[in-house]
Amino acid sequence: MAQRMKRPKSDYGSVYRGHEGQWSWLFHRITGVGIILFLFAHVVDTAVIGWGPTAYNRVLSAYENPYVRMLELGLVAMVIYHSFNGIKILLIDFFPSLTTKIRALGLITAAAFILSMIPITYIMVGQAIDLWQKH
Repeated sequence: MAQRMKRPKSDYGSVYRGHEGQWSWLFHRITGVGIILFLFAHVVDTAVIGWGPTAYNRVLSAYENPYVRMLELGLVAMVIYHSFNGIKILLIDFFPSLTTKIRALGLITAAAFILSMIPITYIMVGQAIDLWQKH
């Protein structure tokens, strides 16, 4: 029977423990990719103006769909999270002594994100509900 060999543990434990720093890193990358994908779509839908006002108006009418409004809410959430987390990263880069306060900075970032998303979600979901009622 095979026996597991004991590996020495580092002072920091396993690399992947799911600490808030890792989630922050992962969400920062995911939101960055999501924002870039939106920018590609935005360039394409803006370029449709070259095909004339009728084509452009048809593309713009897609934004009056309640499902698209919910996707826009996701985009806004990605931009806000990515921005707040980027500010946290900049602060740590410019003030290395803040690395001792990284957990508190992460909590402040999460709280700022949640607090800013409450009114935004209220407004955007209200708009989506209005569109659902019109359809």
